[in-house]
Amino acid sequence: MLVNVSYNNKSITEKINAEVGKPFTLRKRISLGGIGSPKMVIEDANLEIHNLLVLDNNRNVCQIELRPKGIILSFRSLLETYALIIPYYKLVVYKIGKSLFTIHKDHYFVKVDASKDKGERFIMKILDYKSDNAPTSIEDLE
Repeated sequence: MLVNVSYNNKSITEKINAEVGKPFTLRKRISLGGIGSPKMVIEDANLEIHNLLVLDNNRNVCQIELRPKGIILSFRSLLETYALIIPYYKLVVYKIGKSLFTIHKDHYFVKVDASKDKGERFIMKILDYKSDNAPTSIEDLE
């Protein structure tokens, strides 16, 4: 779900919280070692996101927020902030280069360069959290 989160809208906040869970408590944020990624440069995106990014001449960067049941990938275009809400069961991450990752959800995708600071480590943290908190599958019970 791609939404405009520039303004405090209660119905959109409720939809986001239903999809990916409420934000972590302060204690949990500290125990996880932080829940926000550093800024990552967007190299490519699907058509809908690309059309938003080309509206201005600013550098296309995004940030990822970790939530209990998913992630929120946010970016800015013009003076608006947009968020791609991705629950863990729809999250697919591919490593396509030394520090290039594509983050997919249904027909949405964003290719990010995670080479700066701790971007690559944060993406690994997302994947580890996803696998640690995934429901038990039938194959694991056998």
